[in-house]
Amino acid sequence: MFSNYSRTLGTQIRRFQSTLVIAEHNNEVLSPITQNAITAAKKLGGDISVLVAGTKCGPASSSLTKAGGLSKVLIAENEAFKGFTAESLTPLIINAQKQFGFTHIIAGASAFGKALLPRVASKLDVSPVSDVISIKSADTFVRSIYAGNAMQTLVVKDGIKILTVRGTSFEPASLDGGSATTENISADGCATDMTTFVSQELSKSDRPELSGAKAVVSGGRGLKSGDNFKLLYDLADKLKAAVGASRAAVDAGYVPNDMQIGQTGKIVAPDLYIAVGISGAIQHLAGMKDSKTIVAINKDPEAPIFQVADYGLVADLFKAVPELTQKL
Repeated sequence: MFSNYSRTLGTQIRRFQSTLVIAEHNNEVLSPITQNAITAAKKLGGDISVLVAGTKCGPASSSLTKAGGLSKVLIAENEAFKGFTAESLTPLIINAQKQFGFTHIIAGASAFGKALLPRVASKLDVSPVSDVISIKSADTFVRSIYAGNAMQTLVVKDGIKILTVRGTSFEPASLDGGSATTENISADGCATDMTTFVSQELSKSDRPELSGAKAVVSGGRGLKSGDNFKLLYDLADKLKAAVGASRAAVDAGYVPNDMQIGQTGKIVAPDLYIAVGISGAIQHLAGMKDSKTIVAINKDPEAPIFQVADYGLVADLFKAVPELTQKL
C-alpha cells in the first residue's frame, strides 16, 4: 500500500514540475549547446519550455517549435536584448518564472549561461548549481570539481533549481518530431542603463566550431610561436577538424583566447582529439579528457598527456606533424 502511494505521489510531483531552458542563439541560428540543455531538461521530467529572447529572433525560435518533448516556446523580442546582456535578460527570466511557476531553470555552461544564471539565482535568492554533468533526479545533480579529479553530488533544497549543464555530457536533442506552441511574452522592465552593448568582433573560420567539432587538433607551448600553428591548421584542414590550444599557448600570445581548451576555456569531447606539443596539465585535461580517442604527440616521454592518451607518439612535432599531414 505504501509503495503504491509513493509511486502515485512521485508521479504527481513530476507532473507539477516544469523547466525553462534559456536558448542561446544569435537571432538567426541556435547554438548547439541549447540542444544539449534540452536533453538535460528531459531528464527532469515535467513540462519543458524554451525561452528565446533577442531583437529579431524569429528564425531561431522557429527551429525549436518542432523539437520533440517541448510544450511551449516563449518568445521575447525587444531592442533591450541587443547583445544578450545578463542585465537585460535577468528581469525577463524572473518575470517568466513568476508567470509560469517554473521549478527548474537551465542553460548551457557556456560563457553566456555562466554570466546569466548566477545573476538570476541571486535575484531569486537561491543557490545555482554550475557545470552539471549528470542528473540523478529532479533535485539531485552531479558536477565535477578539482579540475575533474572528483565528482560532487548535490541535493538542492531550494524550491527553484537553477542549473548550467556541460554540453559534452548530454546528447543534443533532435529538432524534429514535436509540435510546441509559441507564446510571446512581455519585455517590460527589461531595458537598463547599467550595461550598454557597444559592439563585438567574432572570429570567422571555415573550420568547424570548436565546442561541437567531431575532430579537434590542439597545440601547446611546444609549438614555440603563433606562426607554427600553421602546421596544425594544415593538419586540421585534412581532417576537417577544429583547432584549439592549451592555456600556455594562449597566455604566450600564440593564438586568441577563444581557442583555449581547459577548465578556464572550452570543454570539448570530440571523437578524435590530437594534442600536439601539449604537456597535459590538469587544467587542460579537464577540458578534453572525455574525448573518445586521444592522440598525443610530444618529444617528452614523461609528459602527463600520455597518461590519458589512447595513442602516443614520442617525436619532434616539427617533423611528425608535416609527415602525418602529407600521408593523410
